Amino acid sequence: MTTTEAIRVAVPARGAGHDLRAVKIVLHREMLRFVNDRTRMLSMLVQPVLWLFVMGAGLGSLVRGAIPGIDYRTFMYPGMISMTVIMTGMFSAGSIVWDREFGFLREMLVAPVSRGSIVVGKCLGGAVVATGQGVVILAMAGLVGVPYSPGLMLALLAEMFLAAFTVTAFGVMLAARMKNMQSFFGLMQMAIMPMMFLSGAMFPLANLPSWLHVLTVVNPMTYAVDPMRQAVFSHIDVPAQVNAVLNPGVRWGGFQVPVALELGVVAALGLALLAVGVAEFKRAE
Repeated sequence: MTTTEAIRVAVPARGAGHDLRAVKIVLHREMLRFVNDRTRMLSMLVQPVLWLFVMGAGLGSLVRGAIPGIDYRTFMYPGMISMTVIMTGMFSAGSIVWDREFGFLREMLVAPVSRGSIVVGKCLGGAVVATGQGVVILAMAGLVGVPYSPGLMLALLAEMFLAAFTVTAFGVMLAARMKNMQSFFGLMQMAIMPMMFLSGAMFPLANLPSWLHVLTVVNPMTYAVDPMRQAVFSHIDVPAQVNAVLNPGVRWGGFQVPVALELGVVAALGLALLAVGVAEFKRAE
């Protein structure tokens, strides 16, 4: 009687080191993919630049007498940074669907790392890429009357990264179980446009109708746009009455929400969306 010896295959044990390496690799891949796609880089900048310099100039001509002492494009500037970050972060999250369609995602899923590390790498990669894209808009600050103050630039960079991470986590949660890019882009547009229009990116939050005020307060992107506007307005000289109209902050009833709490809301939401994305990713095929 002959005996057959089984060939033993050594599978690396999973551990924190492997997961951290997976996060690094996925993050690096997202950055390489973005840097090598110049068409995507340019297309992500066209819309916010048009809004800022074309729409901003047009709206500014209408309200110039009502808000003396400030260029309306200065007011819109933080909103355009947010728009750039949101669009880039969501497109980065959509790469999950692309990877699933072309089979690369299955190769990542069979690696001896946790699926959570893949999601974290995607979110961090999207946040880094979106922040880098936002830096281009940041470089245009002087063209709209925003000073190149080191403190302001650092504050905007940190707020951009936080907003980008939260938006990318939201996109990853949506993309976790989607099978094709058409469905993802349709859902992305349905989610992004209301969030942007109701965040105060293009119009002040003061003196809104009550129903519109409620929608802006429950919109999570409001808490990403307002800290950027607060930072910008703290570094420019505008009349007090103009500041009260264009930069009223966010109020919960009679409570003025401090910037630290707004950033805390964005961070908590980002972590919650990340947790949901990991859970959805674990159930995905």
